[in-house]
Amino acid sequence: MRRSVAALLLAAAAGAQAGSLPQGCDRPVSITATQQDRLLRFAAVIREALAASGAQAALIARSGTDLSRFGLRYSHSAVALADGLGTPWAVRQLYYACAEGQARLFDQGLAGFVTGSDDAEIGYVSLLLLPPEAAGPLAAAALDKSVALGLLNARYSANAYPFSTRYQNCNQWVAELIAASATGLAARADTQAWLQREGYAPVPVQASPWLMLAGRFVPWLHFDDHPPEQLGAGAVQTSLPASVETFALQRWPTARRLEFCHGPQGVVQREGGAPLAAGCQPQPGDRITSLD
Repeated sequence: MRRSVAALLLAAAAGAQAGSLPQGCDRPVSITATQQDRLLRFAAVIREALAASGAQAALIARSGTDLSRFGLRYSHSAVALADGLGTPWAVRQLYYACAEGQARLFDQGLAGFVTGSDDAEIGYVSLLLLPPEAAGPLAAAALDKSVALGLLNARYSANAYPFSTRYQNCNQWVAELIAASATGLAARADTQAWLQREGYAPVPVQASPWLMLAGRFVPWLHFDDHPPEQLGAGAVQTSLPASVETFALQRWPTARRLEFCHGPQGVVQREGGAPLAAGCQPQPGDRITSLD
């Protein structure tokens, strides 16, 4: 089972807050044939929107483990490419290979990426369609294996600190790929320094003492890369999809943000504006596609 490393952090926190230490990450998620059919049609709606956009590349994020207790919707981000990965709008991402105990790059079709959520009934996907001046270089960097693999750190941590090269999580790899595509920098330390200079500042997640304790027992949680003063304040700063998206929008204000969800009333789609409602409940102006 390949799972979002940021989701692993927050799943651990959720389990810790419930009073138990987190278990292994190979937790299978069973779906019915009906749920699978709806998820495939959900992916088709997103693919149609991407195809109609004319963009070369997009930042894509999905919901996974329920992060609402942390005020978060998205846990895992990747780069979606119009061409170059075998099928149109496949994604290139960092994933944590549980069995191997290390991070790797993984290419996946859009349907597989979308169906990676833990909730088969309600799920969300965010797209940031980048303008040509950003999409072209990002696509080139993502497809250049020397660049994409050069930024990969096999030592991963779900809560990797954004400005340390000791570990890495999936969203941090995307952030560093953006930096490499914008500057031509090839070393992780250099891309991180550039990100920091340019104002990349992920919002810290408040961590309970249980989560700190979990780091002593769970191989995909680490705290030795974090500033002691932040840990002392109970804060864990790590890259999440919202941080990456906010930074990209600051650099490229003309980027278009689309958000999708699937729920009881089908697929709900919105461009710009406020986030989609909880429970995938459509609001006036939203586009609705039936899945029945």
